[in-house]
Amino acid sequence: MARMLPWYQRLRPGALYPVGLIPAAWTFHLGLVDRLGPDPIKVLERDLGLWALKFLVLGLAITPLRRLTGVSLLRYRRAIGLLAFIYACLHLTTYLLLDQGLAWTAIWADIVKRPYITVGMAAFLILVPLAVTSNTARVRRLGGPLGQRVHRLVYLAAAAAAIQYVMVAKTWAAEPLIYVGLVAVLLGFRLLVHLREPGAGPTRRRPVRAAG
Repeated sequence: MARMLPWYQRLRPGALYPVGLIPAAWTFHLGLVDRLGPDPIKVLERDLGLWALKFLVLGLAITPLRRLTGVSLLRYRRAIGLLAFIYACLHLTTYLLLDQGLAWTAIWADIVKRPYITVGMAAFLILVPLAVTSNTARVRRLGGPLGQRVHRLVYLAAAAAAIQYVMVAKTWAAEPLIYVGLVAVLLGFRLLVHLREPGAGPTRRRPVRAAG
């Protein structure tokens, strides 16, 4: 008899997409009924970017959660990463289309002039190769070690997104600092594991046994 999955693994990964997009649908709904305040575009832009950061943090938390508690959510990691990318796309589209009206000269001036937009664009560009190589066929084509190196770029993307959140807030508010702290702790955990177990991970080579 096949072993029954734990309750937290019974949800199909594909079911995460409609659930994960509920916040976006709700935020757009609030915008349509004029309930996002005096500057709805900025609120929409901010909330979509924040959800992208939330899913990045959630994706980073999967490995520490498994190592510390034994709770494995690895089967959901791809869906969580793609949700982060979807929210980043919605965030960027809101900025380009609704905020700037596709005025490319003004957009380029904004990127150069405002550091937080520069950092945000960098975070998005880092996420693009992660999303493009997220399907199984492309992962196999890249190969194990190369694919892992590419997907470690998510660390840079999460750090950049958290830093951008602080820069946008322009104050030392608690919420942006909490996200910076979460990203720092999750990345620090990975660094600590790497230093303590330098051979850990799926790419570790097995020792060659002596003949005879």
